[in-house]
Order: sequence, then structure tokens, then C-alpha cells
Amino acid sequence: MGWLRGQFIDIIEWIDNTNDTIAYRFERQDNEIKQGAKLVVRPGQKAVFVNEGQVADEFDPGTYELYTRNLPLLSTLKGWKYGFESPFKAEVYFFSTRVFTNLKWGTANPIIVRDAELGPVRLRAFGTYSMRVLDPRALLENLISTDGLFQIDEVSDHLRNIIVPSVTSWVAGSGIALLDLATHYRQMSDRACTAIGPELEPLGIQLAQLIIENISLPPDVEEALDKRSSMGILGNMQQYAQYQAANAVETAANQPGGGNPGLDAGLGLAMGQQLMNSMNAQPVPNVPSPPTQTQWYIARDNQKLGPFPLNQLLSNGLAPQTLVWREGMNSWLFASEVVELQSLFPSAPPPPPPLAQDRVQWHIAQNGQQVGPFNLEQLQQQKLSPQTLVWKEGMGNWQKAENVAELSGVLASTPPGLPTTDESPTVPPPELAQWFIFRSGNALGPFTLTQLREQGVSGRTNLRREGETEWTRARDIADEPLQALLTSLE
Repeated sequence: MGWLRGQFIDIIEWIDNTNDTIAYRFERQDNEIKQGAKLVVRPGQKAVFVNEGQVADEFDPGTYELYTRNLPLLSTLKGWKYGFESPFKAEVYFFSTRVFTNLKWGTANPIIVRDAELGPVRLRAFGTYSMRVLDPRALLENLISTDGLFQIDEVSDHLRNIIVPSVTSWVAGSGIALLDLATHYRQMSDRACTAIGPELEPLGIQLAQLIIENISLPPDVEEALDKRSSMGILGNMQQYAQYQAANAVETAANQPGGGNPGLDAGLGLAMGQQLMNSMNAQPVPNVPSPPTQTQWYIARDNQKLGPFPLNQLLSNGLAPQTLVWREGMNSWLFASEVVELQSLFPSAPPPPPPLAQDRVQWHIAQNGQQVGPFNLEQLQQQKLSPQTLVWKEGMGNWQKAENVAELSGVLASTPPGLPTTDESPTVPPPELAQWFIFRSGNALGPFTLTQLREQGVSGRTNLRREGETEWTRARDIADEPLQALLTSLE
């Protein structure tokens, strides 16, 4: 009865006065929790009971009176008998499930990318992200352990180490021109957020939002771009120099003493000579600059090759089913779907004329085996019966000879026999390679369903079909063969 000498805890609650605490262990010291004590779980919180290192019962927001009947897991772990009413010891962890916002991320080192216009360039990127606790049990088992006060700065470095490589892969592999990156911040943010989600699920954490705030160039490159923009705004540099010289003469004339006579005379002679030259000079025709040649990229063996001008695409292995991209396209497309490239491929020849009946090749089923091929004359020698199963190219399944119009004149006048099998054998269609996998920031494929099994796909793997542009988790795709494959892998 020594436990009667301790104080009993009758209210268990946590009021969080901070903005960065993810989990808090209720301090009970050596006190015991009495039967009927109140547990208060406020909105945006969850409570978890732990007994000797084993996670027991979980509670959502609400007020609870603690008895053995509403602590089934803890009762089992402690071996309490039915009706146990004595005080007990247990650790209680409170978790904040609100969204933690305005957390910072950024690249520690520059990203080197190849731009079609500027060439190799180093970039830096930074932004913010938001996270929340999705599974308190997983977070407790994998990250918190025995930490009594778990705050956001204890996990933020780990989250940044996951976010930065994903964003880096998207920026470097997007193929978007550097001067157009700002218009794709939202698109790249959403795709990177979707790709990172499966990596955080085992930790019990959800990435609620990812924002790319800025992708910046090195200062010397920014300065060169500013000079280039300034020259474009000034336009004709010769006229600008003449205007500056005229202003200098006017300013010198307004100075006390009339300025420097020698300098004024020199400027006057120079301007007069320039005026005479402009009067005698023949007008220079405005020759338009040659049009810039579109640069194309092609995908081969999961690698991006290029850029190539239009006249070099065929020599670099371009085919109608090759994925291509150029500046201005939202996504990669098959070359056969791009209007500008259709002229590179010869038009499809007309279909061949149908074969004469004496050249059609027939197969028959005899004694459970496939025999053939035969033409019509040879079929007559095989004593074909109305019940014989036959097949030729273009037929989906085996059919009885009596059901094929072309064989009506070939059938022998023999009593109908029984087919060798109860069911007509079918010719299976070829398995199509139509699936792409998103892994480590790259699109891999295409793969058949059999190859997907070899790639180790799971319900969390991001997939898309050939011709689609959006990635979707495998378990969310409405495709019966795919779902059957996932079920067999579980």
C-alpha cells in the first residue's frame, strides 16, 4: 500500500504558449494517475499514452474520464484484470497537429544548369514550407523517442535536406529557359511537394505546402543582363552619343566666361563634320536580323540530349515516338504530335491489298495441338469438319469452321465431331509498355506491367500513362490490371 502515500494526478492537459513545439510529455514525476482522472485534449492536439516504451491508446480532441474500459491497449499491456480501479503510472505525450508555417529552406551551394540561351549558369533558390503532424505514433517511434519537449528546430534541418534535392532536380531537369523560370514557380512548387510527400510519410509528417520564392543568378550575370537590357532601351548608340555631345556644348556655353574656347571650337568642328557626313551619306537600308533557329531537345535512354537545330534532329536519331521539347512547350511530346516536325517523317504508305484466298494461311486445332499453316486447298486435304477449330491472322479468337463464311465451300461432308477442348483458345494481345515512373526527380520508362513489378512499385509510387502529363500515386489510378498487380505485391 506504499502507493497511497503519493499524490494522485486528477487532470492531464497541455496549454502550449509557444509557436514551435511539436510534442510535449506531460510531467507527472513519480505521481500516479487515478481512475476517473480527466484528460483534456484541446483542438489542434492529440494525446498518446505510453507504457514502458510501448505506444498504447491515442485520444483525439475532447475531454475524457480515464478508466480501464477506455484504455484497452494500456490495460492489456499492464495485465489489468476486469474492474481494476487502482491508480496507475503511464507517460502521456501531447502532439500539436496544427500547421507550422513560414519555415525556411534554401540551397547551400549553387545549382549548375545548362540554359539554351545563356549556356551553363549557376543558380540559387530559396523559399518557405509548411508542415504538420499526420501520424503521432510514427513520429514518436521514429523521431521523438524519449524527448520530453520536441520542437520544430529539431526536425527542420532534416526536412530541408529532403526538400532541397527535390527542388534542385526539378529546376535542373525542367528544361525551362532561365528568363521564364519565374512564371513556373507555382508549377515546380506543387510538383516538388507531391514528390516529397511519400518520403515524409514514414516519419508521421505531412508537407502541407512548399513555395519557391526566388531563383537568383550570380551578381555578375545579373549585372551583364542589366547592361544588355539598358542597351536595348537606348536603341541607336550613335544618336545617343550625338545627343550627349550637344548637351555638353550647351552646358559649357552657359558657364561663366563662355567655357573653354578651344574645347568649344573642337566640338563645333566635330559636330559640323558629323552633320555634313549625315547629309552626304546614303541611307542605310534597315536590314532585319536573321531569324533565330529554334533549338530542340530529345529524350533518349532517360537522358536529355541537345540542343539541336531542326536540320540535325534526324541525324541524332529522331523517330516519331521520340519525346521532344523546345522553348515555349509546356511539356515533352512525341515527335509525331508536333506539327513542326511532321514534315520530317514520310507519310504512311497505303494499306496493302487483301491477300487472295489461296494465299491466306490457316491454322487448325487437332488433338489439342496447333497444326498449320495451310491454304484453302491444303485445308481440304485435312478433312476439315464443321466442328474443327480454325484461326487465321486478323481473327481475335479460335472459331469453329462452320462459323467462318470463307470455309463454307471447304467443309467435308462428314458427321460433326466434338472439339478437343471445351473452351476456344485465344491469342493473347501483346503487353503494352505504357507506364512511366517518377523516381529521384526523373521520369523513367515506359514499362509494361511485368516490368513495373521488377521496378518494385508500391501504392505510393507516382505513375503516369503514355500521353498523360500529371503524376498520380499508383493506388489512386483507376486501372484494374495495375490494382491487381499492387494487390499481389502487398
